[in-house]
Amino acid sequence: MSRVFLIFLFLTNIFAYEVTNGKTFLLEVSENSQVLKDNKELSLLKHPIKKDSYFVLLPIAYKTKLKEIKLLHVEGNKSEKIVLHVKQGKYKKETMKVNPKKVKPPKSAENRIWKEYLESKKVYATVTKERYWKKPFLMPLNSKITSNYGNARIYNGSLKGFHSGTDFRAPTGTTLKTVNDGVVVVASERYYSGNAVIVDHGEGIYSSYSHLSKINVKEGEFVKRGEALGLSGATGRVTGPHLHFSIIIESKKIDPLDFIKKINSLF
Repeated sequence: MSRVFLIFLFLTNIFAYEVTNGKTFLLEVSENSQVLKDNKELSLLKHPIKKDSYFVLLPIAYKTKLKEIKLLHVEGNKSEKIVLHVKQGKYKKETMKVNPKKVKPPKSAENRIWKEYLESKKVYATVTKERYWKKPFLMPLNSKITSNYGNARIYNGSLKGFHSGTDFRAPTGTTLKTVNDGVVVVASERYYSGNAVIVDHGEGIYSSYSHLSKINVKEGEFVKRGEALGLSGATGRVTGPHLHFSIIIESKKIDPLDFIKKINSLF
């Protein structure tokens, strides 16, 4: 407690930023820094190319109700207050028609759905200390985006949700690439995601690829940046063949294109 009290005595600067729900806030700091949120220290990640430099990744949950997030950046005997003003993104609405069983699953599928949910939750809550990636992140394929992250969705006129990733146009059989080095932690057929692959890139960063027609990798396998994970398809809850691509940090599914843009700005 005494340390926190002294930090406020030497508080000299206040910085304000505007952030959007579903996006990622990235802050570069020096080696001897601390960044605190709610009196808890955030993880400092080594800068990929700058010596003695670090950065903090803070995912802003899509469904956050916070209007303001306060951080404290401490370096030596100096500190600065960082205020993040949260605004709601101007996300569009989509109405979709899918297989009724993917909106109101039969009771026989309820245990499976719950089991898959718990498995995913456990995966995303696991933070591998090691970093597997060393180069900028790639796109999983070069194709037209058919549905952006964050779109509000209405399935079959009733079920409501939000789009937790980005959809790319991908006729069945299109080769899909891993966006960076990592370890495959899920490679299986799932009720909503269909054939899906999840890759752990280390330090709590995951990428997810859904609705595949074929999976070419196995759980526990190390995959390299740009390596083929499988082929696109129309499995799971879909309206047609495509790739649903997600990035997950701290169990939060955030805008994958925004994440890639910001992490690649470090190079």
